[in-house]
Amino acid sequence: MEALLAGAALLADPMAIAALVGGVLLGVVIGVLPGLGPAVGVSLALPLTIGMDQVPAITLLLGIYAGSIYGGSVTAILINTPGTPSSAASCLDGYPMARKGRVGEALGIAALASVAGGILSLLILAFAAPTIAQWALNFGPAEMLALVLFSLTCIASVSAGNQLKGLLAALFGLFLAVVGQDVFSGEVRFDFGVFELAAGLSLVPLLVGLFALSEVFWRMGDPARSAGTGALPSGFAFPRLGMVRRLAPTILKSGVIGTLIGVLPGVGPTAASFVSYAEARRASKTPEDFGKGAPEGLAASEAANNAVTGGALVPTLALGVPGDPITAIMLGALVIQDIVPGPRLFTQHADLVAALLLGLLIINLLMLPIAKYFAFLWRRLLSLPDALLMAGVVILIGVGIFTLNNSVLDLVTALVAGLVGYALRRAGYPLAPIIIGFVLGKLLEQNLRMGLIVFQGDWTRFAASPIAAGFLALTLGFLLWPPARRLWRKRSTKGTD
Repeated sequence: MEALLAGAALLADPMAIAALVGGVLLGVVIGVLPGLGPAVGVSLALPLTIGMDQVPAITLLLGIYAGSIYGGSVTAILINTPGTPSSAASCLDGYPMARKGRVGEALGIAALASVAGGILSLLILAFAAPTIAQWALNFGPAEMLALVLFSLTCIASVSAGNQLKGLLAALFGLFLAVVGQDVFSGEVRFDFGVFELAAGLSLVPLLVGLFALSEVFWRMGDPARSAGTGALPSGFAFPRLGMVRRLAPTILKSGVIGTLIGVLPGVGPTAASFVSYAEARRASKTPEDFGKGAPEGLAASEAANNAVTGGALVPTLALGVPGDPITAIMLGALVIQDIVPGPRLFTQHADLVAALLLGLLIINLLMLPIAKYFAFLWRRLLSLPDALLMAGVVILIGVGIFTLNNSVLDLVTALVAGLVGYALRRAGYPLAPIIIGFVLGKLLEQNLRMGLIVFQGDWTRFAASPIAAGFLALTLGFLLWPPARRLWRKRSTKGTD
């Protein structure tokens, strides 16, 4: 209790309050702009923290981190353009809800799920950070490979209309993941003589091109689709009590999944959101509604990707091991502020940890009023003529992507991805499996080859540990369950004839 009171006193400093509120507002704006995202926001704010005190500096970065991840859901819902990679799964059901005139409801569900997921991960961080961090240390190449293979099963959930086309799209994403220099041998692969491709393809231009630019091309080629998004939102609408009760199990489960995946270095919120989406669809009594505007799909994605923020802080604070690229930047901020992460941080500087946890709690709670009172901007956005709206999207995409790395190649990548995405959509191929394959492809290759080196080519050792064996068993179960269920139904039908 003394540490909690001392932390509250540190957080009561006007500078800390200003940094906290300003960080959330800035984060939401950065998240809404396609192509920027939390990594860019935290990087730009890092120099500003050099002359600040410890608590204001860290709360500023935490506000940008959490706010930008939520902000990415806004454009995902409104115009099928994920503001951040972690919001890609939110397009699958958020945008169909908007097309049906349920924009306010979709924004409310996204905000509520984001806050609930963030608070849940915060509670886990507060009570179990050292224990979970030690558990994460047990993940070697075999365990990570098994987790990646399990995560790839979510391709089936986002390819419900055509499993074969979904599989082909995922294979295309896996191919894109291996473009560039091999980290083990140094050999450049599939660069086609283009020197800039030696560094590989970037996720953000690929993601924005596939989803956002393909949407622009789709509307240009289909006048009926250019009629608008649907009924304009009357305002931000919090979900009713009945809807909250309906979504509560999905949010709780997705928050736990997002937190645990966030703990593991290198996996990140994009994978967490798709895995949670797949689990929500698997557990749903109406899985056929997913992809057509199911509130559970949107809630699962947003609860998971916001829970990653707290999960990624677990190894960062408890062990000094960043959980994702954003927390790697924040680890640098901790060092600048003479904060040494590790188990002793929770005992020797309990007041500082309490201040950061309380700050993260307030940051998550602040997102609700910000989401509500900024809704008038989204209404005005949707009231624009469709041609003007799409032109604005293209400009934002161009500025955001070029700002990311000052790279013309990123602009070309986004344009080509947009054209490919449009062609694939015309042919009936789902786009989400491409992103899943691309995100998980690098982890798959790295951990497979690293494991083969460590295990000296012995494949059996990939299933030797209990954690790896458990994930492999889950993967096998997920793959075998659908055909087994269909076979059981056929036999049951024959038995009744």
